[in-house]
Amino acid sequence: MTDPGSCCSDDAHACVFAKALFAQQAQCALSRRDSVGERAVVECSSPPARLNCGTLAALLRERARFALRLPPLGRPLLHQQALRLQCGGLAALQSALGAQRCEVHELVGQAQQRHGSLTELPWAELVPQLAAWTPRRRRPARA
Repeated sequence: MTDPGSCCSDDAHACVFAKALFAQQAQCALSRRDSVGERAVVECSSPPARLNCGTLAALLRERARFALRLPPLGRPLLHQQALRLQCGGLAALQSALGAQRCEVHELVGQAQQRHGSLTELPWAELVPQLAAWTPRRRRPARA
């Protein structure tokens, strides 16, 4: 159910929220970093967890498509769009659940437990928070 444009890799083990992990906006106990050639990748060690994260990522994209002006399904996302979708979506979910930290596997589990299904999340509350997310500003380089 995941969209290839939302993953860092076409690998079947690639973490769905790799951009958020690389941006240090989230953590995941099930992720492991590796390198393929000169490229760093994040892989998921649990196929069921990856499926759940893929479901959440697909729902985030579907529900926030209009608010974020995303391309239609089937077309890839730009890096900034995917970053905003992943980081903003996880931050909104963290806020809605009242979680202390943004640990992806825990957030998905809490969301499923509290709402019964990821489709039953409070999307009217999540989407505006997701759309309001902005990346951290980079510090100016020291001379």
